[in-house]
Formats: sequence, C-alpha cells, structure tokens
Amino acid sequence: MATVPVYCICRLPYDVTQFMIECDACKDWFHGSCVGVDEDEAPDIDIYHCPNCEKTHGKSTLKKKKSWNKHDTGQSGDVRPVQNGSQVFIKELRSRTFPSAEDVVVKLSGSQMTLDYLEENGFNEPILIQKKDGLGMAMPAPTFYVSDVENYVGPDVLVDVVDVTKQTQSQMKLKEFVDFYYSTNRKKVLNVINLEFSDTRMADIVESPQIVRKLSWVENYWPDDALLGKPKVSKYCLICVKDSYTDFHIECGGASVWYHVLKGEKIFFLIKPTSANLSLYERWRSSSNHSEMFFADQVDKCYKCTLKQGQTLFIPSGWINAILTPVDCLAFSGHFVHSLSVEMQMRAYEVEKRLKVASLTPFPNFETACWYVGKYYLERFKGERMTVFGPLWIEVISLIYEWPLLMNSNGFG
Repeated sequence: MATVPVYCICRLPYDVTQFMIECDACKDWFHGSCVGVDEDEAPDIDIYHCPNCEKTHGKSTLKKKKSWNKHDTGQSGDVRPVQNGSQVFIKELRSRTFPSAEDVVVKLSGSQMTLDYLEENGFNEPILIQKKDGLGMAMPAPTFYVSDVENYVGPDVLVDVVDVTKQTQSQMKLKEFVDFYYSTNRKKVLNVINLEFSDTRMADIVESPQIVRKLSWVENYWPDDALLGKPKVSKYCLICVKDSYTDFHIECGGASVWYHVLKGEKIFFLIKPTSANLSLYERWRSSSNHSEMFFADQVDKCYKCTLKQGQTLFIPSGWINAILTPVDCLAFSGHFVHSLSVEMQMRAYEVEKRLKVASLTPFPNFETACWYVGKYYLERFKGERMTVFGPLWIEVISLIYEWPLLMNSNGFG
C-alpha cells in the first residue's frame, strides 16, 4: 500500500489550505505557521533555510531592497518600476483601500433581473445578484471542480494561458494546466480566462442567465444560415489560481459581461465609463509603459467589488475594470451586446479599433452583428408610421444599421 508523503517539521501530509515554503538547502517543504514565515513575507526572501539547515548553512537571506515606487524620480541607478501583476504589485494592491462598490453597484434578487426592470431603470451600473435563484441560469453542482472541466472539455484541448507575473500569453493543453493547478509546488501564477466551451459537452450543464439570452443580439438576430459563423462569446470558463490578476480593460465590442463564481472569490476594480475616464483610459492604454502604471491612480474614483462564491455580477457596456483573484477560483462568464447600450458599445469599439487591442476574449464580427440587428429592425418597421415607435427609435435603428459602413469609410475597417 502506497504511503502518503509527509512534509515539514510536523511531518504531516500536504494540505492545500496552508501556505508552504521550500528550503533551498534540503529541498523539503515547510508550513509557514510551523517555521514562523508569514505568506506575505515570502516574496521578500531570497534564500530560505529551514530551522535544521540554518545550523549548517546559516540564516535565510532577504532580497536586496530596491525602490518600487511608481512615482520615483528615476535618479537612482537601481530603480525598477513595479510591473502590474508581479508579486510586489499584488502585495501592494492587497494593502490598498478603495471606495466601496456599494456606491455604484445595484443589488437585486434573481427574479428582479428582468427585461422590464432594465428597460425602466436602464443598464448603466453594475448589478450584483446574491443568489442565482430566479436568474434562469444553469450551473454545475457544488461538487464540480477543475478536474471535471478537463473531463467535459477534453484533456488535449489547447487553452490560452496568461503568465500573470509577466503579463504574457502562451498555450498549453488543458491537462497540463490542470496538473499545474493541482500541483503542490506552483512556480508561476497562471490564469485561464477565455476557455469558450459552447462546442463542448460542458455546454450542456452551463446556461447563461435568462436576461442575457433575451437581450443578446447574437442569440436573437444572427441568422442560422449566415455565411459568417455566429460569434462564440456566450460561455467562458475561468480557472484562476490565487493572486491571478487581469489589468484594466474594456470588454471587446463594448460588450456587457456576466460573471458567476462557482468556487472561490474574485475582486473587481470598477471605473465608470465617463467621457473623461474613457479618454484617460485610451491615453493610458496607448502608452508603451502602461503595464508599469496602475490606471486607477489616474482617475477620480475606482470602486472595489468583491464577488463571493455563489454570487453573480453583471457589468454594463464600457465599464473599465481589473480583476484580482485572492484565492483559487472557478468561475463562468459570458459577453453580450444588446439594444440598451448601443451608443456606449459603439464608442467602446471605436476606442478598441484606435488602440488596435489584441484581446484574449475578442468579440468576432462585431460590425456584422450590428448590421444584422439594424437590418432586422428596419425590415420590421418598414411601412409603419413613425408614431408607432417614435423618431428616437428611427435614429437608433439607422445608426446601428449604417454604423459599420461609416466605420469602414473612416478607415476603421
């Protein structure tokens, strides 16, 4: 019978809930609580020696201190800017305070999240649903976990993986990432945020909220016999390890997005899409060193919203947001464009085109989606009197229909 490996001075098996540190001399692993090392202190340790190895190899040594101040004058020769996503950045981010999202996030029950509510009140602020009951949304059982994602999607499927510390992208087989996820010795912080699974077996056990299906242009207006394939943006699986970070961004196509946390927790940093903030965002994003500048420092207010296990968050079009994962997390999400945010969607898309943003979660054929929606409404109202739907709808429909042509004529195509 195989024996279970034991570690540390306590000689107990590995426990995923406890922080551990590796001794650079004996290569054994130790619980921080057993050897007096706090998890937050670990990034500052250069060489660690356990209590036994200290006797022969000397005490642990710390990394040389350097200036990590983003606003440093740069006169010191060893000044190094903080990279967004690095261990130092995450540690600093965790210690900062932000205005509470209570000021901007609307809290509703699942049954209140209806088309009538949104048409009456608008969809301009994030909406938090405490429990999924009433949302008309299907989610896996609470026992579902990352290994099940591999079983449903397939171990050999290639997934895009973000190295959070370096903010770089690569690909690996899903099985390789799952092995990393369950590893007791993670050397990196890797993040999967764009595993679109609508063509896999997992699509049968996950369904987006009913309000999303009612609003979505792609779901309602994209012809089944269209030459271009229907954009696959409705079902994403997010597998994020502790300290994963996605920097500030606007969803592609100005899409709205829903998130549901099945396990773990996520922290959203939310910035209103005012004209001033959008201009600041475009200037920040076009800067060659934007990865060394925390965008929230450049705006008046950035709100912090914690999304806990079992909760669902809807983020409207244009909102600038960043995401921190404080604990290992499994979540689901989807993007949707709709008729309640036409102007903001178009403005966000124009910003995206000017920036030539290469996103892990693109909205393919966005302009075509606009054309299909405009075509549908023009045909529907053809011959009707203007008083039936009003001059405003005429203007909106014409804008949706003609906008892709205007974009191309202005050099955006």
